[in-house]
This record gives sequence, C-alpha cells and structure tokens, in this order.
Amino acid sequence: MRDDIWLKSRLDQIWEFLFPEVPKQNNVHIRFKGRWKNKFGHISKKGKDSEIVINGLFKHLEVPEYMVDLTIAHELVHYMHGFNSPLPQLYRHPHKGGIVTKELRKRGFSHLMVKEKYFLKDKWKSLYESLINA
Repeated sequence: MRDDIWLKSRLDQIWEFLFPEVPKQNNVHIRFKGRWKNKFGHISKKGKDSEIVINGLFKHLEVPEYMVDLTIAHELVHYMHGFNSPLPQLYRHPHKGGIVTKELRKRGFSHLMVKEKYFLKDKWKSLYESLINA
C-alpha cells in the first residue's frame, strides 16, 4: 500500500521533471484523504500553505500509478494557474476552455489521459466497489 511519504516523493519528482519552471512560492503539502467515487483530488489553501489531497483509495496498489501521477499533475496545473497558490491567478475559472487538459497534453501526459479514460470507463466502478467494501 502507498503512503503519504511515497506520495510526497511522487509530487517532488513530477514537479522537478515536468513542471521545472513553476516556482514553488509556498509550502505545498500532499496527502491521501477521502474515499470518493467521482473525485480524485483537489488543491486548497491552508493558511499560507497549499495542500494537495489525493483520493485515499489511490493508496491501494490496484489503482494504477498513472492515476496518481495524473491527479498530481492536474493539481499542479491548478497551482501554476494561481488557484490556491500564491502565484497570480491566470484565469477566472480553473477549467475554463479545457485549460487543464491542454496544459497536461503540452507537458506530455496525453498517453496517460488515454489510459485514464479507459480505466474510468472499464475498471473504476468495480474497483471502487471492491475497495470501499473491503
């Protein structure tokens, strides 16, 4: 099973290699929390810090690692766009015009988004039920 230490390591690696130009202007914490069916993560402000929360069901190794990585990257896009971060807010709405999807594609996540779509369509519902009832 994955833990918050592993999750922090994934955040650090993704930020360093795929978002290197995005300045880290505050403390960014990340943790697993919740057991949501239709929500994989979110970013919020906690005082001056930012907090990324990843669906607690993603701790389980049955959930592909790419789902965790893509969720982290999604939340980093929000951070870089100034949502719940000290960076200037670039857009009025966090998903306006597909800005997150466009940014993820630009950064090389297209193949993972295809895998995510397949996973959500064919695997997630039954996996969610088995994890929530375990």
